[in-house]
Amino acid sequence: MSSESFVSCYANHPRILTEGSVGLRLKNEFGLSPDAHIQYAALVYSAEGRQALRTIYGEYLQVAQDYNLPILLFTNTRRANRDRMAASAYKSHSVIRDYAAFLREIAADYTCETYIGGYIGGKGDGYTGADSLPAVEATAFHAWQVAEFENAGVDCIMASLMTTLPESLGMTQAIGQSTFPYLFSFMTREDGTLPDGTSIDAAIRNIDGAVSRRPLCYMANCVHPKTVLHALRRANTAVIYERFKGIQANAAYASPTELDKPSATVTSHPPDLLREMQALDAAFPLKIIGGCCGTDETHVRAFAEWICNQH
Repeated sequence: MSSESFVSCYANHPRILTEGSVGLRLKNEFGLSPDAHIQYAALVYSAEGRQALRTIYGEYLQVAQDYNLPILLFTNTRRANRDRMAASAYKSHSVIRDYAAFLREIAADYTCETYIGGYIGGKGDGYTGADSLPAVEATAFHAWQVAEFENAGVDCIMASLMTTLPESLGMTQAIGQSTFPYLFSFMTREDGTLPDGTSIDAAIRNIDGAVSRRPLCYMANCVHPKTVLHALRRANTAVIYERFKGIQANAAYASPTELDKPSATVTSHPPDLLREMQALDAAFPLKIIGGCCGTDETHVRAFAEWICNQH
């Protein structure tokens, strides 16, 4: 595919499916450990890791194929940033390019319309925002990873688990220097704010107003749909209704602080998570739908069946 194709897909398809959990499944189902620096991105270099990745992504691709839905897969490279790569045993490798190429290799076995998104995240903690960067420093820091996505030829970029407005602004400036379409996903609290206290509405308005090339839409990831629904209702504005269009749902109904604890990892039944997704969609219509921690193929299949029953 291509970035132009993804923009067309976003414009013309009522719904786009994404993957469910990858990292947590690698740990819990396959007993694989993350690299100390770049986490699960390193598994693309081991036979055991590649087989596990092929199994997990293959399940999600099979769902998309079964329901004839476009699907967006992500490189598991949120932590493969400039500093972590330099400190890792893989500093001489083109990890992002190699991961994206492996996803395309897996997708070639399926007939569904598949797009590859480059996953990028804040430098600090993705739940609390600790150690996040100021805007100017963030632009310089994240530009390295954006350039790596350009070399990899991904179809879009996904800024994930963004927790603070300053780093979000710097991130958008870095992505804006590329030609990629991009999605911008927040970690949200039930009171309608990011972990740094910025309201979701203010975050969207500030980012949209600061760049010439805006995100295709805003999302939340690794957050339960009920949390997002409460958050959007608290911050309910026309801007949110127009610009907030996606979620990768965490199966645990918990606050960002609670999600930062290992004990917060739970798996809810697919029908239960689907009901919460439907409630969110009824209030704030969604374009991009998928899962995160605590989800697997059964949750993504429940989402896909619901999508197809609507259209």
